[in-house]
Order: sequence, then structure tokens, then C-alpha cells
Amino acid sequence: MIRLILFLTMFSLPAMAQERRPSHCIAIGQDTPGVEYLHRASFRDPVPDQAVRITYVAHAAFLIQTVDGLSAVTDYTGFVGNVDFIPDVVTMNHAHSTHWTPYPDPAIPHVLRGWGEPGERAEHHLDLGGMLIRNVPTDIRSGMGVERDGNSIFIFEAAGLCIGHLGHLHHEPTPEQYAAIGRLDVVMAAVDGGITLDLPTMIDVLQRLRASVVIPMHWFSEAGLMRFLDGMSEDYAIRDNGANALTVSLRDLPSRPTITVLRPEYLRDP
Repeated sequence: MIRLILFLTMFSLPAMAQERRPSHCIAIGQDTPGVEYLHRASFRDPVPDQAVRITYVAHAAFLIQTVDGLSAVTDYTGFVGNVDFIPDVVTMNHAHSTHWTPYPDPAIPHVLRGWGEPGERAEHHLDLGGMLIRNVPTDIRSGMGVERDGNSIFIFEAAGLCIGHLGHLHHEPTPEQYAAIGRLDVVMAAVDGGITLDLPTMIDVLQRLRASVVIPMHWFSEAGLMRFLDGMSEDYAIRDNGANALTVSLRDLPSRPTITVLRPEYLRDP
């Protein structure tokens, strides 16, 4: 019922200057059987039809690319590698300097900050045709207190997929936030075990989200990564072939929820 109310409310607000393309990710999703496809490719290569390529760049930064050439970088710090490359969109969260920059390249067409001005919350609904990007604000710890709406979960909708980046998540989402997130097919989750969420809580969050593909991020050692994988291994298949990129389509989602371990690597030309 909460999900239905939020859905109707979101798309009945008269204050929006432009008509929004409805989000297909807020509807209830069904699992799609198939085999996920790991692809060793340059980020310069074309993305296959009806697919999205996700490249793990560093820490919490991922490059998301669509078949029509759109690109977005998550938790952008100002550096993605020694390459001449300007993404169409960057998203940022300001919990730490490793998640944002105060000086994004002015050539970037869309810079989406996950926090608002004091007393305000960030609200994004950017429709680029081949990619829709929206956010769900969450709180972050700040000093001895809490900064309301200081983080954002960003959702990227492309090629029929719902791809969520949880950002610097510091608390389990509320029922209303879960409803606003909606269905996720792929989710990037911080698994450091304490700087963001403790591992038991993060595992609870991921089990609640029920994404077909989970990509761990924000891990600082193999031992820390293994603690997360051990905690998830009973309910999730685990894929780790050393790749830094995943090409995935709606038709190729795994029938069993799968953790796909990607290895961070800054962008470079072939």
C-alpha cells in the first residue's frame, strides 16, 4: 500500500515543470532467467544492443554506459584515469573526499550532487532518453550527529534495467525509501563493514532489495571482501574472474541472485 501511494504521489505532483517519463523500476519486478555476461572490453568499445556496461573504476566510482553512447560516473572524484573522456553525467556524495569533488570539470553536462543546500534535500529526475537517473536521499553520520539527506542512492534506468548505487549508506532505508527505490536488477553496495553499514545490516538490506546482481564496492582488503562474500554465500552465487567490467542485459540476468566481484581499474585507452 505504501509503495502504491508513493508511486501515485510521485507522478501527480503539479510543480514539475516538465512531464516526467514514468519509472519502470518502481513497479514490482519479476526475475528473468539467464546467464550474466562478463565482458573484457575497452570502455571505448560499443555497448551491445539492449545492454548496459558497468566498469568498476575505483572505490565507489563506476562508469555506466548505454548502447546509444550515454555515460555516467558514480561518486565522481574528478579523476577516472589518464584518458580524454567527459561523461554525460556524474553523481557525487560528500561523506568523504573519495566520493566527490568541489571542482567537477565544467565540460560535464550534468553534475548531480547527492545532497542539497542546508535545510534542503537533493531531488533529481534526469531523463536523457536512453538513460533515466533519479535519487533517493538518505542520512549520513556527521561528527557526533546526523546530517539529514546528506547521501543519495542513485538509480539508473537503461535498457529496461534498474541499476542502483547505494552510495555512502549509513542506515537501513526506511519503508518509504525502499518503496521509492523500487525494483533493482543490479546494485552496487559498500561492503567495508563499518565506515558505512556494518555487514549484517548491509546483508539485510541486500536481501530486502533482492537484486539479481550485487557488485561489492568500497572494500579495503581481500579479507574484508571475503567476510562479505562468506556472509552472502548461502543465498547467492559468487562470480569472481578478475574482470573489471560487466555487460548485462535484462534477458541475461541470472536466475539465482549472484554476487559479481569486479576489480577496480582506472580507465585507459587500448
